[in-house]
Amino acid sequence: MTAQVKMRTLLLVILFLCGARSHAKSRPNFVLFMADDLGIGDPGCYGNKTLRTPSIDRLANEGVKLTQHLAASPLCTPSRAAFLTGRYPIRSGMASQSQVGVFLFSASSGGLPPSEITFAKLLKTQGYSTALIGKWHLGTSCQNRTDFCHHPLSHGFDYFHGLPVTNLRDCKPGDGTVFTAAFQLLVFSPLQVIGVTLLTLAVLKCLGLLRVPPVAFFCLLFLAALILVLLLAFLHYFRPLNCFLMRDHEISQQPMSYDNLTQRLTADAAQFLQRNAETPFLLVLSYLQVHTALFSSEDFAGKSKHGAYGDAAEEMDWSVGQILDVLDELKLANNTFVYFSSDQGAHVEEMSIRGEVHGGSNGIYKGGKANNWEGGIRVPGVLRWPGVIQAGLEIDEPTSNMDIFPTVLKLAGSPLPEDRIIDGHDLMPLLRGDSQRSDHEFLFHYCNFYLNAVRWHPRNSTSIWKAFFFTPNFSPEGANGCFSTHVCFCHGRHVTYHDPPLLFDLSKDPRERNPLTPTSEPQFREILEAMQQAADRHTESLRDVPNQLSLGNIVWKPWLQMCCSSASLSCQCDREKQDGTGSR
Repeated sequence: MTAQVKMRTLLLVILFLCGARSHAKSRPNFVLFMADDLGIGDPGCYGNKTLRTPSIDRLANEGVKLTQHLAASPLCTPSRAAFLTGRYPIRSGMASQSQVGVFLFSASSGGLPPSEITFAKLLKTQGYSTALIGKWHLGTSCQNRTDFCHHPLSHGFDYFHGLPVTNLRDCKPGDGTVFTAAFQLLVFSPLQVIGVTLLTLAVLKCLGLLRVPPVAFFCLLFLAALILVLLLAFLHYFRPLNCFLMRDHEISQQPMSYDNLTQRLTADAAQFLQRNAETPFLLVLSYLQVHTALFSSEDFAGKSKHGAYGDAAEEMDWSVGQILDVLDELKLANNTFVYFSSDQGAHVEEMSIRGEVHGGSNGIYKGGKANNWEGGIRVPGVLRWPGVIQAGLEIDEPTSNMDIFPTVLKLAGSPLPEDRIIDGHDLMPLLRGDSQRSDHEFLFHYCNFYLNAVRWHPRNSTSIWKAFFFTPNFSPEGANGCFSTHVCFCHGRHVTYHDPPLLFDLSKDPRERNPLTPTSEPQFREILEAMQQAADRHTESLRDVPNQLSLGNIVWKPWLQMCCSSASLSCQCDREKQDGTGSR
């Protein structure tokens, strides 16, 4: 081989290695933090002066803060489905037509359909190691307890450690229940009817006005006893059967213990980063906080100025800081795209059984979780990628949590699926400063299955129009939420329909206090007509899909129930302490 040929070969090898290194650097790692029920008014970087969130604030200082970042739904399950798939929840069947808009039982058959494509599934094909640690809330199994058709490992995650359903008051003894209305309807009202019936029959029999056979009294007493037994069984078994931790497909702790829970999950997330430091990775750290039941470790309990809620929020911020520190220690910060957000706004109606406020702050915005006033859907949105995203930038353009899907895929070098509509848009032109306008001209706000409002940011205007087809009936009158029902509902007597729709210009009225009229807005009818046409085009793009949140899909099915003890229904184990295994 001549010297010239050797030189050419050497140059080709160098060029190849440089190209490979450049390609590796252009494909960042991803750390995506998702809080639960955190309001936009909670972090310090969004104006809170008394809740301490130095880690979230650090992300904002070192990256971009989105001030009009929107959840695709104001409820956990549909919002998380949209986040993972980049699609409105109605497209995947993750939008309920009933009052129950989320999964409440681990043994429900509904969930994120296997046909849906998550960004984790596509990143896995690009050589990424993927993990979801924390809350899932998108279903587990379909036909039997081991098919795991909705499980995170079936949706592209190599590793899962966390809660398959959600954190509820019923998971923490002494913190009350979310089933108060159901108990009233299915237990207390029937018992009252039975009691009144028994008393009436007894009086009529004593007065000799009616002959009542003893079997009638027996049947009524048996029915009352049966209702009470079922109630006691529900109260006894709900926690172990629904509030448990899993590691991949195995139950690791049943029932779940809140002792140092955030520290345990954070340590596992840190271990995942350390084990995958030499390969591209995706970590979704999906916090249980600050959804009730509120919890915090001894290091944070009683330390904030906002009671149990503040303690939980500050511990979550500590966890964010721990992960950022690990990225620094591994020298991965400059090649890691970091995102922090919340699945919807703060739950303003949330109160403890002792009357303490357990909901967060939505800042100046009206409403909260479970409704599409700005307080329910405008959430924190902070992104950092040093050297690529400009530090300290604030963007007031409409963006969506659905945008993470195309953004992540493009950065990872994965093409978008071509067999379905993707509603999100790549954020990088905005984040890099290449564009000053959001690609979202229209956004559609759903209350479960029902199109609730339309947002329009015209290309040639600074106005941001928002039109409501219906609004929730707050109760009591004058309140900022639906306190009598604990959350707002989406149809029937719980809402007021508007014809013409209520119209606001959010650029001038972000608090949504002053609906416009033909008198106050000369183009009132033209604006509404354009928004209606956009809504019609959007509706035409929808396809009929199975409703994953139908009554048949959300009810408890005993054959789907997972239990770490096959001997009985006690379902108690603690393998978290036994094996001490970590993430892969």
